[in-house]
Amino acid sequence: MKFDVMTGGLPLRSMASFADDAARTGYSGIVVTEGARTAYMGCGAAALAAEIDILTGVAVAFPRSPMVTAEIAWELAEATAGRFRLGLGTQVKAHITRRYGSEFDHPGPRLKEYVQAMQAIFRAFRGDEQLAVDGEFFHLDLLPDQWSPGRIEAADPPIDVAAVNPWMLRMAGEIADGVHVHPLNHPTYITETVLPNLAAGAAVAGRDAATLEVIVPTFIVPTDGDEAKWREFARMQVAFYGSTPNYAFIFEQLGFEGTTDRIRERQKARDMAGMSAEVSDDLLSNFIVTGAFDELADKILSRYDGLATRVVNYFGGLDWSSNPASMAKWAEVARGVTHP
Repeated sequence: MKFDVMTGGLPLRSMASFADDAARTGYSGIVVTEGARTAYMGCGAAALAAEIDILTGVAVAFPRSPMVTAEIAWELAEATAGRFRLGLGTQVKAHITRRYGSEFDHPGPRLKEYVQAMQAIFRAFRGDEQLAVDGEFFHLDLLPDQWSPGRIEAADPPIDVAAVNPWMLRMAGEIADGVHVHPLNHPTYITETVLPNLAAGAAVAGRDAATLEVIVPTFIVPTDGDEAKWREFARMQVAFYGSTPNYAFIFEQLGFEGTTDRIRERQKARDMAGMSAEVSDDLLSNFIVTGAFDELADKILSRYDGLATRVVNYFGGLDWSSNPASMAKWAEVARGVTHP
C-alpha cells in the first residue's frame, strides 16, 4: 500500500518545499487538490523539486478542453519520468457554469467521453494513430506535427476519475486507470459500493479490476497531538460533505438515516456549528482513523488492506502549512504503511 499526503494549492515556492519535505518524510506521493489555485502549476513546481509521485486529486475537467489537459498531463509525465497521475473530476454544476462559465450537462457521460478523448490524444501524440475524436460532446481531428509534443520516454499518464455513485464507479472501472474515492468514505461503503461497481465496469471492458488504483483519502486523528483540533476538523468535513443530497446513502449504509436532511436544515439556517453537531461521535468514528503515532500505521493497514492501493493523509498538507516541522512526525507512519 502507498501512503500519500494531500494538499490544497500553495504558492509555487511553498509547493516545492512541501514536495521536498514529503519525499524526505517517506510519503509515496503528494495529492494536489484544485480550488482557489490551479492544481497543475503546483504539480509543476513539485515535479522539479522532489522525486515523489504527484497526483491531482482532483483537477476540474470541464473548464479545460481535453487537448489542453492532455498537453499539461503529457508535460508533467515527462517532467516526473512517469510519476504523475492525472485525477479528474466534474465538480458541481454551480461552479462549472457560474464560476468557470463552462458546460456541465450530462456530467457523467461528458466525463467518460473526456477521458476517452484524452486517451486518443495520447495515442496521437505518440504517432500511433491520427487524431479522430467524434463524440457527443467533443470533436477533435486536427493535430499537425508541429503542434504535437511528440513521443516522450515516460508512459502515458494514468487517468484516475473521482467517483461516488455506482454509475461513475462503473465508468471508472470500464475506462480509467483508477478511482479517487470521496473523502466521505468508510469501509462499508468501499466494500459494498466502490469495489463491486469498479469490478462490474472492468468486466464490461474485459479488464482486471485488480489493476486499478483505488485512492482513498482518510481523516487521521492522532491522539498524541492536537487530537481535539483534528477531530473537530474531521467532524466539520463530514458535515460539509454530508450536506450533499446525493451522498445521503453513505450515511444510510451505516444506519444513520436522515442525517443529510438534518445537516441541510442547519445549513439553510446558516448554522455551521449546528451542521457539525449533527455528526455524533458514534457517526464520526466511521470516518476517521485515530490512535497514537506509533499505532497509526497498523490501524491504517487494518482498515484499508484489501480495500485501497493508496491511502491519503487528508489533513497532512493543512498541518504542514501551519507548521512545516510537523511533517517529520509522520515518517514512522509512512514507513509502517509502505513497508509493513
